[in-house]
Amino acid sequence: MRTVPPTLLPILRSRVQGDLLALLYLHPDQEHSITDLATKIGASVKAVQQEVDRLVGVGFLTDRRMGTSRLVRSVRDSVLTRPLTDLLAVTYGPLPVLTECLAGVPGVDRAFIYGSWAARYSGEAGPVPGDVDVLVIGDADADDLDERARAAEVVLRREVNIRRVRPHSWEGKEDPFIATVQSQPLIELAVHPATEPAENA
Repeated sequence: MRTVPPTLLPILRSRVQGDLLALLYLHPDQEHSITDLATKIGASVKAVQQEVDRLVGVGFLTDRRMGTSRLVRSVRDSVLTRPLTDLLAVTYGPLPVLTECLAGVPGVDRAFIYGSWAARYSGEAGPVPGDVDVLVIGDADADDLDERARAAEVVLRREVNIRRVRPHSWEGKEDPFIATVQSQPLIELAVHPATEPAENA
């Protein structure tokens, strides 16, 4: 069965490839095992293994063995490294960058990307998103969230809007804004170690 190119960056072969490259190129000092990569991007180990094999083969990724583990990282000294990193930052970057920015922030119970970026990531056709909208559920400090948004903007090169809602408002579904957000694509950020990225329609 032929894979449909991802809407965010149609020159890639799949969304798994985009997520994998973004995670590794936007964190160039980190190495990950195949299992860890699969967990972080919410893909099967088999799919990640296949993409890693391809990308190592063409020189986009590098790997090494440590015991029984295969550790993978981005290639940092290629002529393609800088332009590829830039391209990934403005397409697939919001997921790994915002996950890192919000992970461990006190008062963040859950976090989702919504709006146009979430729609493109989910496969809906449309123009390149001009900003990234994030919904945080919890009691996090608003100034802290604003600071995290500004830090993310530096990497993503676009406006990042973080909106906080209280848990009871999210569960109550009485707010028209929340009802609208919940009816559209949502991409959950793995802001807690036990939480894996999940896609909700």
